Amino acid sequence: MYAHPVFCTQCGQRLEERTLGLDPGKTVPVCASCGTVHWIDPKVAAGCLILRDGKVLLVKRAIEPGYGKWVFPGGHVDRGETPEAAALRETREECGAVATIDGLVGLYSYPGRPVIVVVYRGTLLPESPEPFPADETLEVGWFTPGQIDGIDLAFRSTADALAALFGRPFRTPPSEL
Repeated sequence: MYAHPVFCTQCGQRLEERTLGLDPGKTVPVCASCGTVHWIDPKVAAGCLILRDGKVLLVKRAIEPGYGKWVFPGGHVDRGETPEAAALRETREECGAVATIDGLVGLYSYPGRPVIVVVYRGTLLPESPEPFPADETLEVGWFTPGQIDGIDLAFRSTADALAALFGRPFRTPPSEL
C-alpha cells in the first residue's frame, strides 16, 4: 500500500524491520540506533451522505484514486480534527454544500487496506448553496437507489455505506477503500 519509512524521524539513522508483540509475521520499522518504533498506523477518512427528497448527493471524482467515478463527498481527516468536522469540511470543499450531521451511517475498513472510512448521514442547511462541482469534482448529482445501480461507484466503502443507508445492496467496485 504505502512504503515503510527508511530513516528515523528522531535521529535520522536507517530503520530495520523488527518483530514486536506476539505475531511473528508482523514487523514494524524500528531505529537500531535510538530504538524509536515507527508504527504504521491507518489513515482515517470521513464523508457525508446527504439526503433530499429520497435522493442522495454524490460527486464524480476529478482525482485519483477513483477518477471519473461516483462517491459521497469526503476525504482524509486532518490531525487534530474530528471525523465529523472533516466530513462537513470535505463536503463543503468538494461540492460547496453546507450541511449538518444527523448520525453515523457506519465505519468501514477492509483487510490489507490503509484507510478507515467514517460515514455520516447529513442534511443540507437552509443557507447552503445548491451543490456544484468544485476543484476535486467533475459533477454532482442527486440519485435514487435505482439510479445508483446505473453508475460506477468509486470505492467499496461507497457501496457499503449506500447499502446501510438504503437497506439494500449495491454493486461493489474493485477498489482501494
